[in-house]
Amino acid sequence: MLPVAMAPLVALALTASSADVRPSAHHSPVRADKPAGTASVVTRAKAEECDPLRSLKPPARMPEPGGRMPSGTAMERIVARGRLIVGVDQNTFLFGYRDPTTSQLDGLDIDLVREISRALFGRSDRVQFRTVPSRRRIEVLERGEVDLVAHSMTITCERMERVLFSSDYLDSGQRVLVPDTSRVKSLADLAGQRVCTAAGTTSLTALRRARPKVRPVTVADWTDCLVLLQLGDVAAVSTTDNVLAGLRAQDPATRITGPRFTYEPHGIAVATGSPELVRFVNGVLARLHSSGRLRALHERWLSGYGDFYPPVARYRK
Repeated sequence: MLPVAMAPLVALALTASSADVRPSAHHSPVRADKPAGTASVVTRAKAEECDPLRSLKPPARMPEPGGRMPSGTAMERIVARGRLIVGVDQNTFLFGYRDPTTSQLDGLDIDLVREISRALFGRSDRVQFRTVPSRRRIEVLERGEVDLVAHSMTITCERMERVLFSSDYLDSGQRVLVPDTSRVKSLADLAGQRVCTAAGTTSLTALRRARPKVRPVTVADWTDCLVLLQLGDVAAVSTTDNVLAGLRAQDPATRITGPRFTYEPHGIAVATGSPELVRFVNGVLARLHSSGRLRALHERWLSGYGDFYPPVARYRK
């Protein structure tokens, strides 16, 4: 059962729901007919060279949990250190949030990190979590402050120029959250109005490209958006529907509306200098998928909010 223990008017997190617009498992989501503002728009990378759904192939043979890691790899250094250091969120309900009843971090992203810890150390508790705002997710990897970032992060071609991503573990798309009393039915109904989103996100990029134009209001954390909505300072919140589901769960006087207008696969991010760590993480995700554990985690956290289960993983060498 989902551990919902939030007061409706106290903002704390995010999540997902609704119409499935994911691409076929046999095609890249980078397509000329994608809607304006889609998170997979190519910037400097050529469209034919960028496929957000294709990550590095897992190793042919995964090392034994708690055993010796391949020499000279990031995994060997992490095990020698004695802990995995991961950048996460603490304000995204259902993904990475601090449970007020236990003061512990919890959520889908947190559970996935614990599975990676188990694969490295043979136990799930060898993790040092470092909470970071959305705008610093790439920076902490480039500065070497963390080994991984598991922070409800959309895989995009632009971001792939700066970090490596695991295979897709969750699919979502951008929609809008409004008060129950609002007459808004889609983003098009918000022309000229204030719409809240988090700084440093693909959601902000999509809002800036939206037609008709809206007035984006940026905050550090998604919970701040919910507070602004509750105070009437913004007309809506817009981000991926997995995040919106968490906000909706915290405040039943809101509703998610309109179709998805982006396609956003989510991955775990790793610094570009550690491709072997991405392969290792992909091996963990592949095992979770084949064993049914990944499906169980989706059911635990997201049951009742929509189907966010990813397509079958595709790899490059």
